[in-house]
Amino acid sequence: MRENDQPSPENEAPPSLTLLKRPVFRQVCKLVLDTCVAALAWTVASSLIRHSAPTLYSTASWVAFAMALNLAFRYTRQHFRLLGLMDAKAFLLGTMVMVTALMLASSFKDDLGVRLESHDLLLVAGLITCPMWLTLRLGFVAYYQRLSERKHQALSSGQRLADSVQTHRTLIIGAGRAGASLCQELRSQPQLGCHVVGFLDDALEKQGVRIQGIPVLGHTRLLPTILKERNATQVILAMPRAPGTRLRELTQILHGEGVLVKTVPGISNLIGDQPWKPELRDIAIEDLLRREPISLDLGSIRQVVEGSVVLITGAGGSIGSELARQVAPFRPARLVLLGRGENSLWEVERELRQLFPALNLAVELCDIRNAPRLRRAFDDWNPQIVFHAAAHKHVPFLEQDPSEAIENNVFGTLNVLRAALDGGTRTFVNISTDKAVNPTNVLGVSKRIAEYLVLQAADEARPGCRFVSVRFGNVLGSRGSVIPLFRDQIRRGGPITVTHPDMTRYFMTIPEASQLVLQAGMLGRTGKVFVLDMGAPVRIVDMAEDMARLSGLAPGVDIDIKFTGMRPGEKLFEELFTESEQRESGVHAKVFEAVQHPKDPLLLDQSLHLLQGAIMLPEGPRQREMLRCFKRLVPSYQPSMIGLGSYAIEEAGISASDAEEVPLFN
Repeated sequence: MRENDQPSPENEAPPSLTLLKRPVFRQVCKLVLDTCVAALAWTVASSLIRHSAPTLYSTASWVAFAMALNLAFRYTRQHFRLLGLMDAKAFLLGTMVMVTALMLASSFKDDLGVRLESHDLLLVAGLITCPMWLTLRLGFVAYYQRLSERKHQALSSGQRLADSVQTHRTLIIGAGRAGASLCQELRSQPQLGCHVVGFLDDALEKQGVRIQGIPVLGHTRLLPTILKERNATQVILAMPRAPGTRLRELTQILHGEGVLVKTVPGISNLIGDQPWKPELRDIAIEDLLRREPISLDLGSIRQVVEGSVVLITGAGGSIGSELARQVAPFRPARLVLLGRGENSLWEVERELRQLFPALNLAVELCDIRNAPRLRRAFDDWNPQIVFHAAAHKHVPFLEQDPSEAIENNVFGTLNVLRAALDGGTRTFVNISTDKAVNPTNVLGVSKRIAEYLVLQAADEARPGCRFVSVRFGNVLGSRGSVIPLFRDQIRRGGPITVTHPDMTRYFMTIPEASQLVLQAGMLGRTGKVFVLDMGAPVRIVDMAEDMARLSGLAPGVDIDIKFTGMRPGEKLFEELFTESEQRESGVHAKVFEAVQHPKDPLLLDQSLHLLQGAIMLPEGPRQREMLRCFKRLVPSYQPSMIGLGSYAIEEAGISASDAEEVPLFN
């Protein structure tokens, strides 16, 4: 070791402290303590039964018997400060074993030829020894909690600690398991600067009780009053199962009172069987749109996925990557991530290897428009399950370049379907969109055609195979969605841009959408289009105002909201079904079936050939031929007059103002 690498004497721990931390020394100390407690228990039992002190021989005999059981149950291996319910159960079991052994030995002592103490003395000693060991440990727990509280009180009174952080008098809304876990975490980490002064909860049975020594102060309707009485400066919403409407209501009250608002993760954000943890964070717009947690048929999904090779196209995207996270805990034989974005694939691969080290993972850098390369990937891995999430989704861009939507969303999907059919894939799940219903843009009509292709493949697939589409609306936080845009605009100081004051959209969180895709795709019948229950539509301007308030800004005062006008291909509201489609599926309470009939195979094949030829035409004729093919396949398609539909207007020689009254196609 070099001279400058040697530890300085002032940084070295004193020998006495080093000895205290050695496991062997700690085990010896625990053994000595438990031995003393066993001797004390025998003395107490003898005093109660015989009203006299026990003999040294009887005490030594009892201690030997008790410590043999102690070592058998490994009580000295317990961490005195981190005692849990399982440890308490171990002491209960130890008491039962000890009493049973003593009673059996006492009953058969004559047959065994041994000399034992009286039946009553053995029974009392057996009943109190393990509880006294447990009491010793609870004493250590109480002692260390008291030390933590003193540190917390010192922080609250302004004394400087090493981190020197600001202290907030904190109320926790939610006195359930999440609130209790959070309270324990905050009290054990005073450097977080949260001094818990009370709980609030609407449950009648919790009123007036104390949780970990902290009082439940009342109902949430008393929130403004309690905030003032307790001088609280921060409120934490510890309700991981509460719907977004409830969180929105509480957040509005709290922002009006001028206090800090934080929350904990929702149950829907968990991946697989991961436990919930009390991780404190700022409240976000996703929390306000949260709905009741989804209950999945995990056993049935595991039965389908476990041991199967699963391939996900578009695995670097928002939905594709979340599907990978949701599939991984079900232990597939291999998970294949296929996509053309090398950086996003690398990020997803790295994350999955950290979260699931035992997962067999493969990455295929591949464009679904490249049919030979795609076929090689399928030949290499022979996937039994395919989630097709690769697609172009940006509405204005696809109105400008519709040939990209045709090549990627239509013919790319066709390539994946052909590879799946030839490779013997037994389950194929196509990710669709609510924009496919009565489409007004190229994205919607291209995805509707993709749904028809999946229905056609379901008819061609072997018996027992499942080919389905799952249709849903916008997902919060996905790339290109409005949420990241609004956050960036707020960070820059505004204005927040909204296209139209009456614009509404359906929203889901990415985990919620992915979970329902798993449920519908894995358990639904073949040849179906499933639609996820998106809840109530949300006004975009309301979302913008909520995000401004969550950032501490008053809309119209601290930050402006600017209406920019509708973009090409947009419509004011989205639909999940046509008038004749909606029907409950029985797959899940939040999954419906959009009843559709496959297109005539000859019509579909002819239209695809025409679309392929249209891509090669020059500007103008190309767009008009695409419009004719789209309308032929999807009669409900009404192209946007400021998007692709403008080419039909030019051909008809009419003004944009009169376009709505003239049919685009005969």
